[in-house]
Amino acid sequence: MSNITIGILLLVAGNFFASLSDVAVKALQGDVQPFQYMFIRQLFSLVLITPLWLKQSRTQKKLQQKSITLIRAHLILIGSGCMVMAITYLPLATANAVFYTAPLLMLPLSFILLNEKPAAGKVLATIIGFIGVLIVLRPSQFHWAALFALGTACTLALFNILVRKLPKEQTVITTLWWTTILSLPTSFILTVGYWQPISHTNIAFIALSAALILGYNGLAVLAYKKAHSSEIALAEYSGLIFVALFGVLWFDEIPDWITLIGILLIVLPLTPFKKRKKS
Repeated sequence: MSNITIGILLLVAGNFFASLSDVAVKALQGDVQPFQYMFIRQLFSLVLITPLWLKQSRTQKKLQQKSITLIRAHLILIGSGCMVMAITYLPLATANAVFYTAPLLMLPLSFILLNEKPAAGKVLATIIGFIGVLIVLRPSQFHWAALFALGTACTLALFNILVRKLPKEQTVITTLWWTTILSLPTSFILTVGYWQPISHTNIAFIALSAALILGYNGLAVLAYKKAHSSEIALAEYSGLIFVALFGVLWFDEIPDWITLIGILLIVLPLTPFKKRKKS
């Protein structure tokens, strides 16, 4: 089995886990405050990551670029809070279609923040993608929760752009551990004022969501180490297929053909096409 095939399988498995995480959030049915969700999920994430962080050498454990990591930690909080609202009140396929615009948003943000000048083809692809977003959201049937879905996409885009500011020698485990622990003080302060009784079932759903997202992150890292991103990135969008199927099976959410066209317009610009070499 080639490295590309292995990479694709790892990414598909990772997106399957991420889609199940969305199902776990949807299953909360709005009974858990977003601030509670943020704090409990980050706490469980810390418990899961800490044993891996402790196994590293003292040098590997050290945090670099503290200010960037602190910003990214709070972007996680904003994004996860927005994600809870979006998934709770929108169909899974609709919410995720908007989440997947994060790579499109990275283009204008990288121009503003990193002074990167995009090629004309990328600009055109981004415009097509945003037309797809408008089709999915349909302004005539606009739901306020779509703003939270866009908020998640924006935080994801910023989160990914700021990765470029981190030193390459810093391990993924160290980055995840410090990002998680730096998010806890703010999430704790926010949740104190909004704390409400929470059932063991809902705690289990949040813990499951945390574990599944960490599983996705780990599988994604392994996948991109096996093959170049341009060769396997398309497998990332298997998540849209999974959430659409889960929406139909468990929540009776059947996307119409207009939504499917919009999703197609979002995904196509992100598809890595290879140019044929002249013989």
